[in-house]
Amino acid sequence: MTAASARRLFGTDGIRGIAGEAPLDPITIFAAGLALGHTLRKSAGEPKAILGRDTRESSPWIAATLAAGLRAAGARVESAGIITTPAVALLARTHGFHAGVVISASHNPWRDNGIKLFGGDGFKLPDAVELEIEEEILRHAATQASPDPATLPPLDDSAAYEEDYIRFLLECVPGLSLRRDDRIVADCANGAAAAIAPELFRRLGGDVTLLNTLPDGRNINLNCGALHPEFVAAEVAARGASLGVTFDGDADRCMLAGAHNNVINGDAILLVAARDLKARGMLTDGLVVATTMSNMGLEAALRRSGIRMLRAPVGDRYVLEQMQANHAALGGEQSGHILFPHLATTGDGLLTALVVLDLIARTGKSIEELTADLKVYPQVIVNVKVREKKPLDSIPSVAESIRAAEEELKDSGRVVIRYSGTEALARVMIEAEDEGAMQRHAEAIAGAIRAELGV
Repeated sequence: MTAASARRLFGTDGIRGIAGEAPLDPITIFAAGLALGHTLRKSAGEPKAILGRDTRESSPWIAATLAAGLRAAGARVESAGIITTPAVALLARTHGFHAGVVISASHNPWRDNGIKLFGGDGFKLPDAVELEIEEEILRHAATQASPDPATLPPLDDSAAYEEDYIRFLLECVPGLSLRRDDRIVADCANGAAAAIAPELFRRLGGDVTLLNTLPDGRNINLNCGALHPEFVAAEVAARGASLGVTFDGDADRCMLAGAHNNVINGDAILLVAARDLKARGMLTDGLVVATTMSNMGLEAALRRSGIRMLRAPVGDRYVLEQMQANHAALGGEQSGHILFPHLATTGDGLLTALVVLDLIARTGKSIEELTADLKVYPQVIVNVKVREKKPLDSIPSVAESIRAAEEELKDSGRVVIRYSGTEALARVMIEAEDEGAMQRHAEAIAGAIRAELGV
């Protein structure tokens, strides 16, 4: 059994759940701070951690509780306030912190929250280290009390870190300056991007309309953001803009929209970025790492450009592992996590938006022109809420429905069935040239899972 499969608290992107309920109850959160602090002290006498959070109602008390645990373990804590996940990774790496902690549940609804951990190198902690921390969390949570969050003072946020991050983003695209006739719509999802994007785009110039920049603690990701890119697509069309960009709650994802009410996802971003890097001699071994969810059309378009594509399991940590193993210069997910290792250690939605804007400025082409030859195969994803994550191949009716789909589709489609790493969901993805067969098999597999494991 691998470290990843043995974990009870950590999913593919940290600890996540409903705020106030296990594993995001005060006792477990305080224990997480203790455990992280003890782990850091093994390599640093007086470790330092930087904390950031998104705009959820629960984020301030979770951050204060975790900070209390860190301090009880002898660690120093500083807060960057409301800031994006990739910003915390950057700050940990560039400011001498031994760890970065983000309080966020990314694209999840406002009631959820989470704890993401980064090392001092700006990368997510390895599975084995998370497992070690997890075991200590469980021990502490079972034997120790925690302070009442209501008695903890709010963290003292430093605005200087936000400025450092904005400066980093601008340095990644030197010379980029938007023209006054560049009409762009940016959807900040009422999340962490709302704290950064207004100043960032003000410095870039252009005619940028910012939407969903007034978080109230409960409207994060609400019918907007990267999980609902159709919102920004409709706004682009209604406002006569040339491009839309949209982020998720912690702004590590970016999706796009063209001028004709069309959504442009992470696959298309990978295609244009790969071609640009290859043209500039920066695409190592002509290789891109995507995931099992990326469309067959992306693979075909890359192949026509002489670019190879490898598939990794879903989750940006697994994309990064595959990239590092193959020295790849580009990787990402259909959902909009894009990794540019020559610029950053983790996916960064704002950085991705700037890279695309820079590419458009240098080529003089619209995003539609840059992606015109991407033929997207019909694809459907059905999410099934489950009460447990039992191995699907051990359930005869589910295994049989998957086998039937694979047998019929063969070389004309793909079947990918997996559990979400961050939610109690089974995801059924079918991709095929025959849209009727695709829908039929997706419904059959989802129905079998729902009958056996559904909530």
